[in-house]
Amino acid sequence: MRHPKRKGRPFLPGRKVRLATAAMLLAATTLAACGDDGKDDGGKASAPKAPATIPELTKDPLTLSFIWFEWPPAQALEDFANAEYKKERPNVTVKVNTVPNANWHDAMFTQFAARKTDFDIAILDSQHIGEAVTNGNILDITDFVKGNIDVNAYNPYLLAAYGQFPQAETGKRDENASLYGLPLLGDTWTMIYRKDLIGDKPPQTWDEMISVADKCQKDNPGVSGLAFHQANGSDAAAVTYNTVNGVYGGNLWDSKTRKIDGVLNDAAGQEAMDVLVNKMKPLTATGSGNWFIDEVNAAVAQGKACIAFNWIAASGGLLDPKQSTLGTTREQILGKLGFATLPSQKTNLVPLGGMGMHVSAYSAAANQAEALNFMKWFEQADIQKKWAAAGGVPSRTDAIESPEFLNAGPFNKVYADSVSRMRDMWNVPEYARLVDIENTNVNAALNGAKSPKEALDDIAKEQQGVLDSSSRKGGDGL
Repeated sequence: MRHPKRKGRPFLPGRKVRLATAAMLLAATTLAACGDDGKDDGGKASAPKAPATIPELTKDPLTLSFIWFEWPPAQALEDFANAEYKKERPNVTVKVNTVPNANWHDAMFTQFAARKTDFDIAILDSQHIGEAVTNGNILDITDFVKGNIDVNAYNPYLLAAYGQFPQAETGKRDENASLYGLPLLGDTWTMIYRKDLIGDKPPQTWDEMISVADKCQKDNPGVSGLAFHQANGSDAAAVTYNTVNGVYGGNLWDSKTRKIDGVLNDAAGQEAMDVLVNKMKPLTATGSGNWFIDEVNAAVAQGKACIAFNWIAASGGLLDPKQSTLGTTREQILGKLGFATLPSQKTNLVPLGGMGMHVSAYSAAANQAEALNFMKWFEQADIQKKWAAAGGVPSRTDAIESPEFLNAGPFNKVYADSVSRMRDMWNVPEYARLVDIENTNVNAALNGAKSPKEALDDIAKEQQGVLDSSSRKGGDGL
């Protein structure tokens, strides 16, 4: 999800991590040439195992380093950890290194390929886990979780999405599968709407939403009916199409047979692409064909959109009078802006966002021990509630349902009400290639370079080719 600065919670620039050097690239190439792919002879994942109990922690000064992308929750995490974790571990300083979102995957996996990282905890999208596991880049924390984490405190799907590989069927956790991470930040889309333009009650169906946006645009010159992600970068355009695909009853693939062609581009999939390109796109602002989070938030804050869609974790800045033309106080802004769960249509599915924490297999032993201790501390009920009050989106059910979270922002109840509706993408090692194909083609359709049918058929054909060329078989994924 992201490229330049976020218009979410007030942006505080993070630190750029060191990008790959020529030596690292050479080392990665040499390792690949030697066939060191992190798997055992049977081609199965061979991630090293974390100990079941936390080793003795150092008393020396230690910096615990994370890697994430540039957006407000990164700075929030660093501030929160250095304020709260230091109460337990005063010798530890937490540092959250950041890169532009477009570089996030490569910044981590280039270092993983070199078998040397300058971070101890990688914050991975759920879809990155398969690649990291099959290459042996992150620790298997299954035994650690059994002894230190109350797994019953989480919605099973969230625990699976942010840590399990292979992935279980959507909404179900396989208790026999291994865990490689724990939730850090939950997220999904919220529908942001102008109460002063369309009324207090948000549209309930996707078709109604489009109709309301159309009328609002006609009634308010200079204000676009819709604002949403269209960019060909990260997972921007892909998530937008996948969201529409879901609500119109489509499927991204058949995870058991690994079939995409004929599934993604079936009648439901084609209807979803037609709705996106021919009904939603005409209601967006001229020149919005490469919009992402920042641009959508800017349109809302400047009063230029009737209805918008964005990630909850990036929406806090919309209530900041310094960033908004909708009011001089938070209360005035909330008099004009409403936040709601996504409308339903044939289904009520919403996109799963958020990320988990994963321990680098190449971190020093003392840092790995500290990372495990941090994760155990972070997942406690009282800490999760404090994280929620600090602006985080927790994953523990008791924290999601707590007043600390629900009262922290008008969009937090949207998240709580959306958890049971979430659908993820493909949780497979080929994810990066699949999402790139989809982003490119959806963006092309939105910008008129391809017809909706041509774009969707090309996505299905090209993604199928990626899976067919892989030697991995089975049902890893949704």
